[in-house]
Amino acid sequence: MKLEQLEEKIGYQFRDRKLLKQAMCHSSYANERHMDRLLNNERLEFLGDAVLELITSEFLYQSYPKMPEGEATRTRASIVCEQTLSLCARELGLGAFLLLGKGEDLTGGRERDSVTSDAMEALLGAIYLDGGFANAKEFVLNFILNDIEHKKLFFDSKTILQEEIQGETTESLHYELIREEGPDHNKRFMVHACLGEQVIGIGSGRTKKAAEQEAAYRALIERHKAREQTE
Repeated sequence: MKLEQLEEKIGYQFRDRKLLKQAMCHSSYANERHMDRLLNNERLEFLGDAVLELITSEFLYQSYPKMPEGEATRTRASIVCEQTLSLCARELGLGAFLLLGKGEDLTGGRERDSVTSDAMEALLGAIYLDGGFANAKEFVLNFILNDIEHKKLFFDSKTILQEEIQGETTESLHYELIREEGPDHNKRFMVHACLGEQVIGIGSGRTKKAAEQEAAYRALIERHKAREQTE
């Protein structure tokens, strides 16, 4: 897909398009084409990681004035972790824009959490260099810190769901593997979170654990939405 489409999605137009291309350039692509290793997205990811931590810290400090330091630290960790960032990348459709080596592409790199979360940070780093802190902050607020209450659930969704259900019913929460897809080097698992006989959440992932976590997360979102509607 053309990088102009990504600019449209994020609502930011680069003055230096080379930065955007570099942000989407995985090391496998650079290696395959014998490019200078400094031209892949790893340095931008390093920068984006620091920018994200600062913006998230400021957001939590200002938005939750009664949140103690320990809880703020845990919340920040849940927001900037690989799984949450890869969730944000999926919502943005970032995988489609990545420049990957053929091997990485064939083995599912566009959906691999480690690859997409790194690309998300690299994109942030590129925006910061190209447009400064204000534009970087706008990107984070729109695509990472949006829907924050739900994303905070994602980090420890299985535990949170278990605790919620234990306080409401004696029915057992369990996870059922519905199917596996793809070859051994690129497996994808589909899992249902079930309360008794009822399916309350559906998740998929490259491991059973990741699929279960996403199923629990989806179940939590639906439960919280239903609760908000009745209040």
